[in-house]
Amino acid sequence: MTRRGYHALMRLRAAALIRWLALHPLLLDGATGLLMTAGSWFWAVYEPGRAHRPVDGVLPLALTAAANLPMALRRRAPFTVLVGTCAAAVVYHALGYNYGLNSMAPLLALYTVAARRSAALCAAGTALTVAEWTHAGALHPGVAVWSALGQSLMVSACVVFMGLSMRLLAERTRELADVAAQLRREQGAAARRAVTQERVRIARELHDVVAHHMSVISVQAGLGRYVVFSDPATAHETLGVVADTSREALAEMRRLLSILRAETAEADEDGGGHDEDEELYTTTPGLGRLRPLADRMRAAGMPVEVRIEGEARPLPPGVDLCAYRVVQECFTNVLKHAGAARTEVVLTYGRAELTIRVTDDGGPAGEPPDSGGQGLMGMTERVRLYQGMIIAGPRPSGGFEVVVTFPLPSSPEEGGLAAEGDRLPGADR
Repeated sequence: MTRRGYHALMRLRAAALIRWLALHPLLLDGATGLLMTAGSWFWAVYEPGRAHRPVDGVLPLALTAAANLPMALRRRAPFTVLVGTCAAAVVYHALGYNYGLNSMAPLLALYTVAARRSAALCAAGTALTVAEWTHAGALHPGVAVWSALGQSLMVSACVVFMGLSMRLLAERTRELADVAAQLRREQGAAARRAVTQERVRIARELHDVVAHHMSVISVQAGLGRYVVFSDPATAHETLGVVADTSREALAEMRRLLSILRAETAEADEDGGGHDEDEELYTTTPGLGRLRPLADRMRAAGMPVEVRIEGEARPLPPGVDLCAYRVVQECFTNVLKHAGAARTEVVLTYGRAELTIRVTDDGGPAGEPPDSGGQGLMGMTERVRLYQGMIIAGPRPSGGFEVVVTFPLPSSPEEGGLAAEGDRLPGADR
């Protein structure tokens, strides 16, 4: 092994040891107490110059152990450890042993009290430490009591300040950990809500696409089967409507699938994907496709009239899609519940709102359509998404009426200019 590899291995082992000791504070504190005890014994034996009385038995060694070994429990009972170390140190110095030893343990215990216990215990512990240090300092030759007291106050104040700073840092760390955990929970909840909302949106789009186109296909297939032998020309025409409707349904289904494959679409775009597919996937229906929709309904045998009142103008993309889906769902409901009823669509452009009114003359007065489906519910969710209002119900004279109102920006600049191909339909005026 090279020297560099050896040093790297030693650093890794040292880091692992530090992490292990951090997970086992009792072992770390116990090692600290043993080290302080052994150091004090060694100093008392080989440096007796500051002692009035030499180390002459087991008693000074026992007092040294009593003053330092309790450091192993300083995190669990810091104030009790402080009282014990101060008492052992005072007795040790009062008996005339080395007055320069056994005074560091009370400071370490005081630091722990300041970092982990209340202000009252911190004040009491400070008083004990100042008293112990003043007693030990006054034993030095030529040191006055007031000088020892001043030194003790300064040292104790510094230790208390460090302990309080560490306490504040620990509290802020816990608060930040709590905030981070709360943020993770909120992010998880927001992600789940986003997934749910996306599923609801996709389900709504699938319902609008599948329900409308399959209704048209079902009606036309039934008509074609009925007249396939008696009126081949009509049967051929119905097959054309079925083919066109299924083709449009397939195109819209591919557009919806492109939403689910957004990441793949982005990768294809970065890699130079096919322009035709991108154009197909990004094309969103709007009121500009209302004329083909009405023509398809007429081909299905449902008389449809579309009128525009007011000055037509481009719409925001979301409102444009929502308005188209509302009209599409109304056509689907008429086709399912009223058959070949005459249907009228009126688009009214006001100064700050768009009103869509879809009426049909099918069914007796006061007879509501079958509510077993999700059409009206989906329309209501769509309209509310864009702060609109919807009113749906049977007409007094017969049939059904749906009135939807969308708030609009006062100018095209506020709502975003529509593309040239998205102009409003050249409807029957």
